[in-house]
Amino acid sequence: MPAENARGHAEPTPRERGAGPGRARRFPRGGAGRIPPRRWRTKDTARPEGGGRAAPGDAPAPARQWPLLAVVGLVALGLLVTALDAFRAGTLIIGLALLGGAVLRWLLPDVGMLAVRSRFTDIATYGFLGLVIVLLALMIQPDPLLKLPFLKDILHFTLTK
Repeated sequence: MPAENARGHAEPTPRERGAGPGRARRFPRGGAGRIPPRRWRTKDTARPEGGGRAAPGDAPAPARQWPLLAVVGLVALGLLVTALDAFRAGTLIIGLALLGGAVLRWLLPDVGMLAVRSRFTDIATYGFLGLVIVLLALMIQPDPLLKLPFLKDILHFTLTK
């Protein structure tokens, strides 16, 4: 009589599973395209740290993803302002939105879909890109608000050599 497993179902004997005497087969017979049994396949991927919902599960979807919607909404506003011929103001808004995303990722335990990678990588990525965009927005010509003298020297060096 076959043994029973934890669910109360009868376990098949090695012969019923298709194993010969003294050896167990792991894959069905076939060529190079052998597929492992379903129990060995990956069922899910791990969520990033902080990738849980930012609001309770019974809240509507926009409320659950408010950190991501805040960052994306500010970026969209910055793009709209840029399209309306206020390039410096629009790019500043975009850069500040990314810096705000880094701050949200740092302060909040659950930020929903704003969490893409590990907390450190998300903060470093959002922070670096936001800082670069803000600095570039401050250096936009004409009449830059931020002047870095060594950039002029680098430009002259690359164009004259």
